[in-house]
Amino acid sequence: MALGYQRPTLEDVAALARVSRGTVSRVINGSPKVSPHARDAVEDAISRLGYVPNRAARALASQRTDTVALVVSEPHALLFTDPFFGGIVRGVSQQLANTGQQLLLIMVQGADDHARVEKYLLGGHVDGVLLLSLHGADPLLAALDRASVPTVVGARPLDPRVDLPYVDIDNRGGSRSAVKYLRDLGRREIATIAGPQDMAPGVDRLAGYRDVVGETADPTLVAYGDFSEASGERSMAELLEAHPSLDAVYVAADLMAAGSLRALRRAGRRIPDDVAVVGFDDVDLAQHTDPPLTTVRQPTVGMGQEMAKLLLALADGPAQSPVLLPTELIIRDSA
Repeated sequence: MALGYQRPTLEDVAALARVSRGTVSRVINGSPKVSPHARDAVEDAISRLGYVPNRAARALASQRTDTVALVVSEPHALLFTDPFFGGIVRGVSQQLANTGQQLLLIMVQGADDHARVEKYLLGGHVDGVLLLSLHGADPLLAALDRASVPTVVGARPLDPRVDLPYVDIDNRGGSRSAVKYLRDLGRREIATIAGPQDMAPGVDRLAGYRDVVGETADPTLVAYGDFSEASGERSMAELLEAHPSLDAVYVAADLMAAGSLRALRRAGRRIPDDVAVVGFDDVDLAQHTDPPLTTVRQPTVGMGQEMAKLLLALADGPAQSPVLLPTELIIRDSA
């Protein structure tokens, strides 16, 4: 006779707790319609038996998967080098920790990926979707909206046809505070390295710069990067060539700012004596650049937490209002 381990069942828990099978089910599913005494008895029985709910059976019965997808539309290289994404994942994970929801990370690299990911997400494999790092009128965003898949977006969607709840940072206000600080220091030729203009953070951070320097400011004082370190270094070299006398630069991401510091040193510029530099993000790197970086702090972990909160709230009610999180200017040696 073959011997093997037999997993405890719902009936085993009910028998040990001396309650009905339905009471056990209600406790497992978090129903409030259970007395404290019965709940304690069931939880004690679950602990003693080592009972684990059959998630597959629960999903079939409830049409829930207990899975949330975090979809990131960026290349692998940027995803694993930019600390912003790590902060978002940490925040989402913290918020989901006690909900029974599993977090699934999906990366979208191109048109072929869009079709594959869209088919998966619309196929009932997840209970909800968190979309991050959207570029332009992303077709995945519109598809999820049409299919009424519970979805929360990280950053304001640029597609005007889509009306989905989102969590964003006060990118424009944070940028204004950075550029105004440079102006108040007495800097007069303030350049910027802006982010991608097919993303809301890129658009809004450039708008904050222009709020202070004026819409009619010299357009050649604006260079564009992709939030990567290499693009910051390249853009800073371009700005120095066009404007050798510039005395400050506001950079729309700390990674790009780190690259700009290298370009400035290579050109023989002293920081901050000749050129003051301010970044945006306040990732750990900002404290370890040479010199340490003055930057706009954004609550990245908090953003992930708020995205998860909004998504969980969608399961219990109508669409939620957008959330806008504040920023703070952190002064260090680069400005």
